[in-house]
Amino acid sequence: MPYLCFFILFLFIIIKLVESVLVHKPGGKHIINEYNRFKTLGDETRRKIVNILAADITEKNGTSPPRQVKEKYARGIVSLFPYLSDPMSKNGYEHYYDGESGTGYLAWRIKTIQRGLGKERRASFEGLSAEVMSGGPTVRRESEFTPETVLSEDECKEAIAFMNHSADEDAVKKMMKLTFDYRRNMVLDHMQSSDILTVFPRFKDVKGLIEQDFVLMFGEGVSGKLLEKWTTAFKKKVIQQCKKLPTTSDVGELLLAAESPSDDSEEGVNFVWDTDLSSILLLLHLIPPSAQGRKRPGKVSASQAEKHLVVFKKSGTNIEEHLRNITASAQPYLLAVGPQKKSVHQYFIILDQHAIPCKSTSSLGAFDELFKAHFVFGTSYNTMLHNMYTFIQTTVYNIDVGKVKESPRVAEVRARLLS
Repeated sequence: MPYLCFFILFLFIIIKLVESVLVHKPGGKHIINEYNRFKTLGDETRRKIVNILAADITEKNGTSPPRQVKEKYARGIVSLFPYLSDPMSKNGYEHYYDGESGTGYLAWRIKTIQRGLGKERRASFEGLSAEVMSGGPTVRRESEFTPETVLSEDECKEAIAFMNHSADEDAVKKMMKLTFDYRRNMVLDHMQSSDILTVFPRFKDVKGLIEQDFVLMFGEGVSGKLLEKWTTAFKKKVIQQCKKLPTTSDVGELLLAAESPSDDSEEGVNFVWDTDLSSILLLLHLIPPSAQGRKRPGKVSASQAEKHLVVFKKSGTNIEEHLRNITASAQPYLLAVGPQKKSVHQYFIILDQHAIPCKSTSSLGAFDELFKAHFVFGTSYNTMLHNMYTFIQTTVYNIDVGKVKESPRVAEVRARLLS
């Protein structure tokens, strides 16, 4: 009981601390009023609260404040404004300050104050490394699937030889299941991973093999999460949040398409994607690419990053010619083929100059397969799409929650969408 009383008193003190700072600083009351009205804070308002509190921290504690001070202010933010708390992080406030890694909005703003480099320095701190901690598509993990029969290496090679010449798709899927462990070892071996589509070419003509391997890794429950949750739990909220972004022609076109029925054929909107894919691309604008670091200066726009997620080609395009004209890449992307963007007839996953046909003909289903391909083939996320894919991984599929490094923007958007 004494501990509980102490904790309640502590929360009361830090809430009053943050509230007092905001009340007495220009613009602070506007922040409180916005939260009370909308139960969230827009990007511009979030930047204001971070700037105000970081300035107060450094005024009272110098430009190198102790970790405990930064944690106190971060906890104070989500205690005063509980809907800003990230429900998937340990304490809920790590996107404002994470003492373990020294990152978060408050930490970056204080670094900016320390070094006097303004936005340029802050951007370098916002650059999120594509490296994972102990989760993500490139790590070795225990699979849900436990084979009833364990094949020897020679038996696996015999099974591979059989299915590579079999016309029976059911038999191919059975053999692919039996050789799953052998294939996983190949995928996670840097010396062999690039040969996976050469050794297992049936990925390129038997649809559904990516889905099958992903289910063997994670189970049916995890595999179905995007298709179950996107349109019911995420899509509408992503659209609502994107309406608060700065107005651009790209965002405006995607918003129009995302809110339009899939059979909308109004003149002038046929050059945009269908409603589901438009909402996925809106998520990329909501969680845009981070700065690329010192070796690759500058920040890539969300519109530029879109081209690394999906490419459109008109019906009749020679796929083999398309493959010959691209540079081999370890990061997969979607190739959409149809008479127009809103009416795609077939999707392919392009990986290492190979075209893998998607089982689904819907854009959401194709994106689902594209995401899963990263895990099935052990490929890292494209740097420009890393933040968005990490959000999909942890927040939608609930894979490796707490095990991967997330940018504060990912946690912030999650807090907005799940509140």
